[in-house]
Amino acid sequence: EKGLIERIEAEGRNSPADVLLTVDIGNLSQAVASGIAQPVESKAVIDAVPPAYRGDNNEWIGLTRRARVVYASKDRVEEDTITYEDLADPKWRGKICIRSGQHSYNVALIASMIAHHGEEKTEEWLRGVKANLARKPAGNDRLQVKGVYAGECDLAIGNTYYMGKMLTDEDHPEQKEWANSVNMLFPNTDDRGTHVNVSGAILAKNAPNKENAVKLVEFLASDKGQEMYAEVNSEYPVKEGVPWSKLVQSWGTFKSDPISLNEIAERRKAASELVDKIGFDEGPSS
Repeated sequence: EKGLIERIEAEGRNSPADVLLTVDIGNLSQAVASGIAQPVESKAVIDAVPPAYRGDNNEWIGLTRRARVVYASKDRVEEDTITYEDLADPKWRGKICIRSGQHSYNVALIASMIAHHGEEKTEEWLRGVKANLARKPAGNDRLQVKGVYAGECDLAIGNTYYMGKMLTDEDHPEQKEWANSVNMLFPNTDDRGTHVNVSGAILAKNAPNKENAVKLVEFLASDKGQEMYAEVNSEYPVKEGVPWSKLVQSWGTFKSDPISLNEIAERRKAASELVDKIGFDEGPSS
């Protein structure tokens, strides 16, 4: 995604891009900061997409949501509820698998913790999570679930849609075994809600086909577009009232953290700095 942002920026007025589809508030906010986006001026889109899932000036538009959840071993974890704060509890010492703390998915999660608890308490929490790691952070979210399956850890942090990818990946049937070895726990669903992020779109600043580009975003934000897009990527529609896919429904309901992703974006730099400050990616023994 970052390569596309840089390419569109370099192409300037000569860019053929009309719409950029990307994932995570990190990429969306970077696209806006790079100056390649323009506001989506559409009542249909504004009415469909809640303010928490679009830019303050509608320069980015969320289309589907993904939750950052805990994948817990069916064999070794008795808990059926958990909070992000619990991940720093010493009882999980040596039992957590997670990808790099500098990955945009984790930076956003840490930024949400800063929004709720402030930097000082979040640093203390992050040090606790680091101490509980089973290994040095590496790999993608799927490989963290594989770690649980292999007995390397009891808990893995990952996005919800990876469950869909593992269960439906016919080219890698072993991933179904990984997926079936874990339960999906939605942290903090009984209080403030589970941290969510988005897949989204920006309307390119120099879109040569602006009218049709806006129509595409309007379709993706419509009931039909939301249902289709969420079905394909195993995510949750941003528009209220649009039914979840049967696969996603099978994971159960949850309460999402209502905090605006614009607030998350504002705290991403502080979150990234915390990851480096405590040496999170160096692993538990550092």
